[in-house]
Amino acid sequence: MKVKIRKGDTVEVICGRLVDKGKHGEVIKVLPEESRVVVQGINLRKKHQRQVQTQGRTMKPGIIEFEAPISISNVMLICPSCGEPTRVGVIRKEDSVQRMCKKCQAQFD
Repeated sequence: MKVKIRKGDTVEVICGRLVDKGKHGEVIKVLPEESRVVVQGINLRKKHQRQVQTQGRTMKPGIIEFEAPISISNVMLICPSCGEPTRVGVIRKEDSVQRMCKKCQAQFD
């Protein structure tokens, strides 16, 4: 599946957990095979890490907080020009492909 959200885009969570719904964040990683994205500060999870020695280095034990992936269908891209969550359209030109905002028709990329 072709993904219209890319790394570095600002997105808003439109559905999912009540804690995260309505929050904005930047896309850290896109996982197109799984149809998921990792968003900064959204869907935080805690992992209890034990002390491990690998290659002569020691990882500190404790509770680590990290962002878990969220489904692409649960986020909406925020248009840089109008600042609202919007659907993304595609304009194909002879040599390039541009993404566009469906609300204000602005092109970005």
